[in-house]
Amino acid sequence: MTSYVERETEQSFSFDEKELLDRVAEAVLESENCPYETVVNLLLTDDAGIREYNKNYRNIDSETDVLSFPNLEFEKPGDFSGVEEQEADCFDPDSGELVLGDIILNTVRVKAQAAEYGHSEYREFAFLLAHSLYHLCGYDHMEQKEASVMEKKQEAVLQALSITRERALS
Repeated sequence: MTSYVERETEQSFSFDEKELLDRVAEAVLESENCPYETVVNLLLTDDAGIREYNKNYRNIDSETDVLSFPNLEFEKPGDFSGVEEQEADCFDPDSGELVLGDIILNTVRVKAQAAEYGHSEYREFAFLLAHSLYHLCGYDHMEQKEASVMEKKQEAVLQALSITRERALS
């Protein structure tokens, strides 16, 4: 797996963001039985930055915690069987890796939500990554049934990684 982390903010954390991205992405992709080596891009920004992306790409003029931009269209969430039909658009021509998509994460919200929910910034960052990575795998939460499936998957992968709400605040 290849991942890239780009910054539009000076805000930092007490952990290595790329290392956490790789850890969560590998666990999510393993849970979905993804048969490909993949590429994931993560952009770290702030309230103003994510508001601009949200406005430009979703016509929503407000801040949010995370945005996901999948590169694939799934017939069924987590079903990678039709990916090769989209080969020209989905695989990096140099590495041959499947380009899953882009994640834009609001570092201001990570810190605020960690404090609000009473858990570590590490846990909140990991949760938002898992959430977004499941979006990149075709999951959504527009309907209650979809939301329930996605929430269970997110919690299961975080539990498997021992990234729990009880983790000491850092």
